[in-house]
Amino acid sequence: MKRRAFITLLGGAVVWPLAARAQQPAMPVIGFLAGETPELRAGPVRAFRQGLSEQGYVEGRNFSFEFRWAEGRNDRLPALAADLVRRQVAVLVAGGTPPALAAKAATSTIPILFDTGGDPIDLGLVSSLNRPGGNLTGATSLNVEIGPKRLELLHELVPTARIIALLVNPTNPNGDALSRHVQTAARTLGLELHVLNASVERDFDSAFATLAQVQAGGLVIATDGYFLGQSEQLGTRVLRRRVPAIFAYHEFAAAGGLVSYGGSLTDQYRLLGIYTARILKGERAADLPVQQVTKVELIINLKSARALGLTVPPTLLARADEVIE
Repeated sequence: MKRRAFITLLGGAVVWPLAARAQQPAMPVIGFLAGETPELRAGPVRAFRQGLSEQGYVEGRNFSFEFRWAEGRNDRLPALAADLVRRQVAVLVAGGTPPALAAKAATSTIPILFDTGGDPIDLGLVSSLNRPGGNLTGATSLNVEIGPKRLELLHELVPTARIIALLVNPTNPNGDALSRHVQTAARTLGLELHVLNASVERDFDSAFATLAQVQAGGLVIATDGYFLGQSEQLGTRVLRRRVPAIFAYHEFAAAGGLVSYGGSLTDQYRLLGIYTARILKGERAADLPVQQVTKVELIINLKSARALGLTVPPTLLARADEVIE
């Protein structure tokens, strides 16, 4: 073989693998937008990873993550969503209603998977649960709809209380709907309801001061991502002030709150992980029905009940998914 031909052949053998590697598709990036801190979404993120893993997706092997955390400030969400869009993520996961609305406003092309406690149609996220259309789908726990049930459970625990307070985050788009639902339930039960607002930590002092002024015998805490992040503080506050209170999330009861009752975040995020994998495999968000999580967990903190001087009816204890002794 001539020397020139040999060198050409050798050069081709070296260049071809490099060219082939350059043509391989880039690893897809999943953008994750949430209103809280990483610590407070650790459980849902684990469930999300589980859903992905069930479909054969493992971080670092066939996808990577980009996380954006608003750290309790909903006003930061639009800029964080826009940043993920500029990053050209393959899928954008929005953890909560405010992040979902910010993501929707940021892009009409990137597939968005949302988690919300409200009705996605009423919120304007999708046009239909069965055929969402557009670039959004996701999962809902319908925690807003079961808000009245929380009031009923609290009334069952403190039947002599005639005045109840409802703590709402006014920056949450679900706030007005939940207030209406709970107000209707309060009238049916013959209760007086006072709505208290808080959107940042400093608001809690004035909200709890008002709660004492109106002599509320119980507190319902509205479903909200920021409040979820403040579960430990809220649990400590209601126990210190000796206020029977109910919230949607397990973290609240574990921190000293009397009761939690709400849809399972673990189930929601596992479903979102599965949907994300299906989109990465080529399915369209428009064709994936919005999932409705039907599992609702009732957690009762019996230790807190004793500290409050309350007797939990045996029938209610029998219905509990977990009793904290």
